[in-house]
Amino acid sequence: MTSANRVSQRISAIAESATLKVDAKAKELQAAGRPVISYAAGEPDFATPEHIIEAAIVAVRDPKNHHYTPAAGLPELREAIAAKTKRDSGLEIPASQVLVTNGGKQAVYQAFATLLDPGDEVIVPTPYWTTYPEAIKLAGGVQVDVFAGADQEYLVTVDQLEAARTSRTKVLLFVSPSNPTGAVYSPEQVRAIGEWAEAHGLWVVSDEIYQNLTYDGVSAVSIVDAVPALADRTVLVNGVAKTYAMTGWRVGWMVGPADVIKAAGNLQSHLSSNVSNVSQRAALAALTGPQDCVAEMLAAFDRRRRVIVSELNKIPGIVTPTPRGAFYVYPDVTGLLGKTWGGITPTTSLELADLILEQAEVAAVPGEAFGPSGFLRFSYALGDEPLREGVQRLQKLFA
Repeated sequence: MTSANRVSQRISAIAESATLKVDAKAKELQAAGRPVISYAAGEPDFATPEHIIEAAIVAVRDPKNHHYTPAAGLPELREAIAAKTKRDSGLEIPASQVLVTNGGKQAVYQAFATLLDPGDEVIVPTPYWTTYPEAIKLAGGVQVDVFAGADQEYLVTVDQLEAARTSRTKVLLFVSPSNPTGAVYSPEQVRAIGEWAEAHGLWVVSDEIYQNLTYDGVSAVSIVDAVPALADRTVLVNGVAKTYAMTGWRVGWMVGPADVIKAAGNLQSHLSSNVSNVSQRAALAALTGPQDCVAEMLAAFDRRRRVIVSELNKIPGIVTPTPRGAFYVYPDVTGLLGKTWGGITPTTSLELADLILEQAEVAAVPGEAFGPSGFLRFSYALGDEPLREGVQRLQKLFA
């Protein structure tokens, strides 16, 4: 056996998560004593709310939680997810159409694995979260990018989507609010895109993980609420990670038509079986318990959002649209490329990210992780003081 075929071609083709890679490098430098400020990780800096922790403590002491549950999840959690889906997405479904997964990533992977056959095309509005391409590729699908830049506030149009559609198009990926841009489609835009997808018989995978994190009075309208006729060809992906500061608890879910959820459940029964019972009990407390903690975290994110947009836009060469959701900004940094900073002339956002990490000790994720070069993603889900200090370092570097 040669070194070339020790690992399968399918797995060899998978790229490491760029966001986790940058975050790991930042943490490595921090451990070595360097005062790196990292905007890389897409997770809240808050502790999980206390009532959720208490539910987990009670659960871990109960022997019934020391054993398997149905692979699809605890019945009571599936009921709670169905209730949340009706409340926030406008879709009424029975608990049997809910599948609890090991985080949102598993839900994304299983959605594409269940829907795609080799060669099926998936239209992907770009910039996109770094995991989507790998999940599509693993399922044998073909990604078709549709790019919208800062001039469009990162929102694709129906005309762009139609130009990308072919006879092999099977799925539209729809994400609002977006990672990495924080862009949120208006109700009118969601309806127009949904009606286009419905008219052409397309499936929709809609990632709603940031659904409850919106600002300025904006609501993230679900595509199945805007176009109810799409419900039989839509898979909703969601989870507790971002809204409740539970990234490490690993609880996500899929909601969709009965046959798709049954098939995805069959896959999960072999892939991972059930999610940790203790984590499921914690997620149940998150969805059914007091929600004031969400409002408090959202207020902090909003404050940080305003600060980082204002301060980044003080740097000549950076254009930062104001995000309406999630906890990211995605500035266009093409105005900084091709110029010399500290003796280095970056020509790509990847080179620019390396430059600011070495010279300003600030970690951000380059646009190459999410599509075309020329952008940086900054998460503002970190403390107020390091957020401001990090931007001030950039202001000094690019003065």
